Amino acid sequence: MKTVENTEFNNAETWIRDRIKPEQITKYLNNGKCFIDSEKIEVALRSNTNSDKTRVMEILQKSLAIETLTPDETACLLNVEDAELLAQMEQTAAKVKRKVYDNRIVTFAPLYVSNLCVNDCLYCGFRKSNKTAKRKRLNFDEIKRETEVLVGQIGHKRLIVVFGEDSQTDVDYIAETIQAISEVKVKTKKGFSQIRRSNVNAAPMSIEELKILHEVGIGTFQVFQETYHRKTYEKVHPQNTLKGDYLWRLYAMHRAMEAGCDDVGIGALFGLYDWKFEVMALLNHAVELEAKFGIGPHTISFPRLEPADNTPFTQNLKYAVGDRDFRKLVTVIRLAVPYTGMILTARENAEMRREILPLGCTQTDASSKIGIGSYANIADSQQGNKQQFILGDIRSLDTVVRELAQSGYITSFCTAGYRCGRTGEKIMNLLRCGKEGQFCKLNAVITFREWLDDFASPETIAIGEKIIAKEIQEIKERMPSVYPQLMNFYEQTRAGQRDIFF
Repeated sequence: MKTVENTEFNNAETWIRDRIKPEQITKYLNNGKCFIDSEKIEVALRSNTNSDKTRVMEILQKSLAIETLTPDETACLLNVEDAELLAQMEQTAAKVKRKVYDNRIVTFAPLYVSNLCVNDCLYCGFRKSNKTAKRKRLNFDEIKRETEVLVGQIGHKRLIVVFGEDSQTDVDYIAETIQAISEVKVKTKKGFSQIRRSNVNAAPMSIEELKILHEVGIGTFQVFQETYHRKTYEKVHPQNTLKGDYLWRLYAMHRAMEAGCDDVGIGALFGLYDWKFEVMALLNHAVELEAKFGIGPHTISFPRLEPADNTPFTQNLKYAVGDRDFRKLVTVIRLAVPYTGMILTARENAEMRREILPLGCTQTDASSKIGIGSYANIADSQQGNKQQFILGDIRSLDTVVRELAQSGYITSFCTAGYRCGRTGEKIMNLLRCGKEGQFCKLNAVITFREWLDDFASPETIAIGEKIIAKEIQEIKERMPSVYPQLMNFYEQTRAGQRDIFF
């Protein structure tokens, strides 16, 4: 007679065995080869060390035209050491961001719903061999309580929902989680608040599963390759685990695109291998998606490896990325893939985020907690054995918004483009020509007004009012035809109406 434990074990083993579908890898290969050619990347880096001023300036003009750079051009920028040219690169990166996204910064919060995982990544606090980790999977009532705090006390409008890879957090659980989050609606000072976009960070899935998530209405689907260097990948991801299959993960975004999830997010975990190689590989990934599907990644993330509880691998890293190199890699990513959104996370401390944000970043998180259930249970905050890693910046959303306003940025809580069909190829075309920034500027003003009225402290309201006044004046001068409609929506928002958008 089978015990309950044995039945669950057998079901999990069956789930693992059936996860990877080789035919959903080979269909995308180029003459049997994957799009990451390590030797070509190394050759490009070695062959483009002559970063003279004339060539660099020509490359920067191409970035300003919102054209994706070639591997040779990107390698040239990565090899720049001249201080004057580096400063010019940073200035151009800021101009590219402003041209495509204006002065908006989008904010979000991470919501970790489970730390159950069948993988054993050497650098991760969630790895299955970490016996000190306190394992938990939130049920749907607990997920709703977490969401109530995020929308009712903090005022977030978008999340990145993070799942470990386990049979207990399969596609059905993910779909139900997104549905549970969408059902939460909390009364605020003048209106109501709810999550309007749930992005998903999860393990690679099959086309069939991704179609389910597309139908549910997820936002961006994120899968980070961690490291694109195959030998390193195989070293840090044991081969007897699901994550040990390099190609299954590498082609996760291809399957997502085919399934209809046309907003995808890629990234590398900097510190596992040489940072210049990873930047080149991220570019190759973007170029590959453009070639196969006509659109590149909606976002690129560039987290640095951080310490994790009971995880010796994270100490004394051979490829640790220093702050100077971090500045350069962020700058080059912005220049190499000028249309993409760039996500700066709370892995970095507050000082570093202030330094990096102006180099072309478009999104950042705030009030972040990554322990399972930590938003509703404040006592769990920053407990290492409940987290994947240790955060560097745990400041409140109100504090971050106020600091952004003091630096001349308007925080955008807008999710309108996704609900108006401005996704995938449509948004890419709008981004490349600068028109998406115009839509988003209008909606940023409306959603910022909404958040200020419902959640901001008096100090943040004071500086926020100045930013709104400045933005409205710019719209009046630059877009006079839509100004009357903007003010109509703006006054409706001030009166308590919520979720109005262009």
